[in-house]
Amino acid sequence: MDETTVTETLAEPLAEYLIGVRLREPFGAEDYKLVGDLFLHVGEFAMLETANGTAIGEVRRPRRPVPPERRDRLYRRVIRAANAEEERQWRDRRQREREAIQTCSQLARGRGLEMKVVDVEMHPGVRRVTVSFSADDRVDFRDLVRDLAREFRSRIEMRQVGARDTTRLMDGIGPCGRQLCCSSHLKKFEPISVKMAKAQDMPLTDNRLLGNCGRLKCCLLYEFSTYQELRGLLPRVNTPCQKDCGGGNCMTGKVRSLRVLKQSVIVGFPDGTEAEVPLSHLTWEGRDHVKIVETP
Repeated sequence: MDETTVTETLAEPLAEYLIGVRLREPFGAEDYKLVGDLFLHVGEFAMLETANGTAIGEVRRPRRPVPPERRDRLYRRVIRAANAEEERQWRDRRQREREAIQTCSQLARGRGLEMKVVDVEMHPGVRRVTVSFSADDRVDFRDLVRDLAREFRSRIEMRQVGARDTTRLMDGIGPCGRQLCCSSHLKKFEPISVKMAKAQDMPLTDNRLLGNCGRLKCCLLYEFSTYQELRGLLPRVNTPCQKDCGGGNCMTGKVRSLRVLKQSVIVGFPDGTEAEVPLSHLTWEGRDHVKIVETP
């Protein structure tokens, strides 16, 4: 009697990707998980999972495999590609929001309010409109809210935002020639202090320290930790030191300034001269010269 072998084939798991999608034009793209063979190009629209159900979003970054270090993270998913009618509704709503910014600005000026309307969000499915504005002082917008409620026939929410949020919503190009960090990839604002500029030897009176928002640039944070680490290897300014002149001879002087990235210091000598000395040729506070180990 022939024996029949039954082979059970286990279905392979569907491939998983990440794709960058933005729900609204003023905001940056967020990563959503894309499962299976669905392929979406930049500029196309998709139906997405959200905290409040589903929403339409525009693809801004192409799909890419989920990195190994992110496979344990939870991502909201792309449900399917949006159809032509859903895409039309998304574009129509965004056009109405742009026009609403102008309407809100005109009504605010009519009320004599010193405020700048930077964004209007019309929430789909509910009669609710969120108006984001910036102002130097507190604004009594109660009369304006009544005007807007009659204009849009919706419940009005007013949201005052700071200078950095205002710049993120309005977008722009930085002095580096690229899109603003806050509009392109920053997820949240980190505190930026004058200490970060000092650590990077930047003149505090230089207007180039300020971003489009008029606040200290967010990019001061990017290299701050590197400067701190490198600065920790150097002596402090005014520290007595010795420069190795070769042949066992040393010249005594005092540290005048630091060259953090070059890992050298400017040493002033008793005769009034100065010289830039690499860290490997410098001794201070009884410390030995830094030994440079050459790898074969």
